[in-house]
Order: sequence, then C-alpha cells, then structure tokens
Amino acid sequence: MKNFQNKQVDKDIKKAVKNIPSVKEYMTQKLITFKKDTDINVVVQSLLDNRISGAPVLDNNGQVVGLIDDKDCLNVLIGNAYNRLPTATDTVSNYMSNVMKSISINTNILDVALVFVSSPYKRLLVMDDDNKLVGQISRRDVLRAIIELH
Repeated sequence: MKNFQNKQVDKDIKKAVKNIPSVKEYMTQKLITFKKDTDINVVVQSLLDNRISGAPVLDNNGQVVGLIDDKDCLNVLIGNAYNRLPTATDTVSNYMSNVMKSISINTNILDVALVFVSSPYKRLLVMDDDNKLVGQISRRDVLRAIIELH
C-alpha cells in the first residue's frame, strides 16, 4: 500500500507495536445524524452548535445512505447566489455525498491511522458485524490516541 505521497507504507509496523488499542476506544459513539429530508439550514446550525464538521445521513431503517459535511453545506450559499433560489425548501438530499468509507468495529487504531494517511478521508464510519452504524472516528480522534498512548 502507498500513501498519498506515493511512499510505501510499512506493513510490519504493527509487529513493532504491542497492545494496539481498538477503534472502539477512540470512536465517537453518540452520533449526530440526519435524514435525507432534514432542512439544510437545520444541518448547518447543528454543525455549528455541536462544533462538528459532518455527520452521517440515515434512511428510515437506520441504514447509512450518505454523509453531509461543512464543505457540502457551502454549496447552499454558492447555489443560492448563482441561481437565486431560496434555501427554505432545501434538504440534506440536495447536498449530501455518498462518498464515504466505513471500517469494522474490530479495526485497531493503527489500521485507522494507515487509512487516514493513505486516503483523503477525514472521518470513517464504524460498522458492527451486522453492518449497522455504531460510531465514527476522525483524524482528531487518532490524534487523541497518540497523546494517550504516549
């Protein structure tokens, strides 16, 4: 595997590190989520109020159907300025992305770090063995792990 700088990633690094913690120890379990029909202005306010940059979008069965983040929400301003459209009827479905990556709850924190350094993702959705959303881990969570493991 190569990272974004096209340098080889050391696969034997796990052998040198003992007792690698699980993603469970650092992931956010109490997630803020949205539905596709949530008003986009509610999403923007929620991102600001909760000091988060994005959240999963779920269908009525609790399955992940997308992701909405601060970058997606910037399109509200751009689209409205360009098209002169009101935002009152805009919903998450108009702005969300389906570009996301999920990992197993059984993944260790080192493997999470390897995904982050070798991809553009800033957050990963954590799924249980039944492919149900149980949490999210971000680059910031891995930074916290570095400090705690030091």
